[in-house]
Amino acid sequence: MQALTPYPTNNTQEGKKKRKEFKVASQRRTMMKVAHLIAVFILLALASSFVTAYDPSPLQDFCVAIDDANSAVLVNGKLCKNPGLATPDDFSYSGLDVPGNTSNQLGARVNIITADLMPGLNTLGISLARIDLAPNGGLNPPHYHPRGSEVLLVLEGTLYAGFVTSNPDHRLFTKILKPGDLFVFPFGLIHFQLNIGKTPAVAIAALTSQNPGVNTVANAIFGASWPLYPEVLTTAFHLDKKLVEDLQSQEWVNPT
Repeated sequence: MQALTPYPTNNTQEGKKKRKEFKVASQRRTMMKVAHLIAVFILLALASSFVTAYDPSPLQDFCVAIDDANSAVLVNGKLCKNPGLATPDDFSYSGLDVPGNTSNQLGARVNIITADLMPGLNTLGISLARIDLAPNGGLNPPHYHPRGSEVLLVLEGTLYAGFVTSNPDHRLFTKILKPGDLFVFPFGLIHFQLNIGKTPAVAIAALTSQNPGVNTVANAIFGASWPLYPEVLTTAFHLDKKLVEDLQSQEWVNPT
């Protein structure tokens, strides 16, 4: 390290000149220290951009901690096959051309393809679904995906589709969709599709999780097991208790 020059104290012309030079040199050293400090912060910021600072998104509703390994289950995906044993069949699926059975109270059937049916999807963070809706009101009821966003492509029919934003705005975004139209449903927002045409409707949905999950709002509220206290629902939905109990006694169809 270079030795520092003593600060000149004499009042001669030469002394004044040296004091000025000393101050300039001191300012340069201070600026260099600041520059070095800024450079360190920049390097730390760049390094942190390559680090994952949050937990990976879960692929199930919850994960209760347990110490007994014999009672534990695998989390966030499935066990991986030896890559040397993988086959083309692991990465393909046949049958999405088969229409779903819409003879239920909703007039809807959703066939979702996850890693359970197509093993090659494991860890890729994507899945696909075929949605069939009966003519004149077939409905994929209000629901949300707790672990994924969705892009919908209409193949046949005419759909009224939309989603509602979260608190406090609750804005409704809807569109009439025809074959070839796309519509996106953002992560975790309640959305729906209704067939407003006189012919069957078919759509393909791509989702940003290998297990996006589906929570149908009416089923969760009125078909919960065990049932919610009626007082919870009468207050939340401004409904008569008898009506709530009647709704809770009904069968709620799962379109998936």
